[in-house]
Order: sequence, then C-alpha cells, then structure tokens
Amino acid sequence: MSWPSLAEGRPTCGAALGLNAGAHEIVHFHGEHEADVHLTRAMITTLRPALASSTAIRLRTGSEWVTVRLDIDSDIDLLATLVSAALKASTRAEADISGSRPGPCSRDGGSVTVGGAACA
Repeated sequence: MSWPSLAEGRPTCGAALGLNAGAHEIVHFHGEHEADVHLTRAMITTLRPALASSTAIRLRTGSEWVTVRLDIDSDIDLLATLVSAALKASTRAEADISGSRPGPCSRDGGSVTVGGAACA
C-alpha cells in the first residue's frame, strides 16, 4: 500500500511496524500475518455486521482496534478497506478538539469475537 497520508510510526504497543496519519496511529503489524487497525467505536458499530461475518476479523469488546488475520489475498484487500476507513476516522478526529488517544491495541486483553462468535 502506498498512501501519501500515511507515514511510518512507532506503535504504542511495541509492535515493530506501524503507520500513522499525522499524530494518529492507524495500523500496526504483529508479524507478517496479523495487523491491528484503529477505528472509532462509532465506526466499529456501523461496520459490525460486515466485520462479524468475516473469519479474518477479530474484535475485542470495548476496543477501538480491529485485528485482521492476513492469510489470503482477500484479507489484504480487507485490510486496505479498513485502513481507508481508519484514515477517514482520523480525519474526523483531527477536527475533534478533545484529543482523546486510542485505548490499547488488541493484544491487551478483553474478550475476542471471531466471525461473530465470542472466544475466550
């Protein structure tokens, strides 16, 4: 992916590679086969039906991070779509004067939903 609005950044969770849009962390990678994308809670609520139907998506209760398993080519397309949504969300956040920071990424606990089913 090559988007001029994204720049390499240091993920807050310690992952090796991350991409930021301005001051907002958008995506970071936990190895070659997993990426976390930062969306707003409102965007996750809006996209939940589509997210829950995908076996490549992992949702954590209360988290603004969505994990994408990168196993097949269509997962890369899904990641690109979610990064685009995250960029739109970060643009809205830039206009928001509250300056709230995202919570911890998906590696930091909480129950997981995989393809609509809760996991321990």
